[in-house]
Amino acid sequence: MTTPTPTTGGSASGPRRVVFYATLVALTLIFLTPLVWMVITSLKTYTAAQEIPPSWLPNPVAGYGYEQILNNSANPVLRWFLNSMVAATLHSLLVLVTASMAAYSLARLRFRGRGVTFALIVGTLFIPPTSLIIPNFLIVDQLNWIDTLAVVVVPGAASAFGVFFLRQFFLSLPNELEEAATLDGANQWQIFYKVVLPLSKPALATLAVLSFLTNWNDFLWPIFVLFSPDQLTLPPGLGLLQGSYVTDYPVIMAGAVLASLPVLILFVLAQRHIIQGVSRSGLKG
Repeated sequence: MTTPTPTTGGSASGPRRVVFYATLVALTLIFLTPLVWMVITSLKTYTAAQEIPPSWLPNPVAGYGYEQILNNSANPVLRWFLNSMVAATLHSLLVLVTASMAAYSLARLRFRGRGVTFALIVGTLFIPPTSLIIPNFLIVDQLNWIDTLAVVVVPGAASAFGVFFLRQFFLSLPNELEEAATLDGANQWQIFYKVVLPLSKPALATLAVLSFLTNWNDFLWPIFVLFSPDQLTLPPGLGLLQGSYVTDYPVIMAGAVLASLPVLILFVLAQRHIIQGVSRSGLKG
């Protein structure tokens, strides 16, 4: 009986693993360093933030930036924060409602022109968003939505990306589940509401997070349609913290920390669903 010759695959896996983990550590440092620097700067005094070369540790640790934000009546940052929370949450809910219904009809219902309709919806993804600012402005002006939260909630709620993303997920669901529900006497709405949507929680959670993030970080559109200080959202509002002649880095970074917290918390809570939703949405085209 001959003795099997050991393969060299095991020895090669060691260096590959080292390179793999070293790459992950390097990427983690690249992505985390700006966030860590933002938090550190927000805890510095105005003088310490101007030092050259800059120091990594705040000495002394100061809440100067946060005090300026919370006690500044001219720039109501907390009001902007609340406006952004309300706008982003309502916008995400509207996107889920419109995109899920449109995606289900394009994935499961049979009607003339379904393929052309889907192609047209996907085609709108290639239109530069800035080219739609003037038409959208004229529409919301006729609706008397200018300088109200509705103007940053409703436009964009019909998400072409959301329709495409959810349609791909719905196509990955087995038809047998819906056929069984039909045999039990369920109509099309009951199948959609009680069978398809509960099975689509990962995709819905992913789309909700992406829609929330898009609306939360939107800077250009609110500048055109929001004018009153009390109606501003965070991105354009934080721009007012920039002085004309000096830059108060602790205040600006404290505002950035405040703007980052909801998104980070939301991602941590929904990361498991996001991974499942992204991995399953491309299984079937």
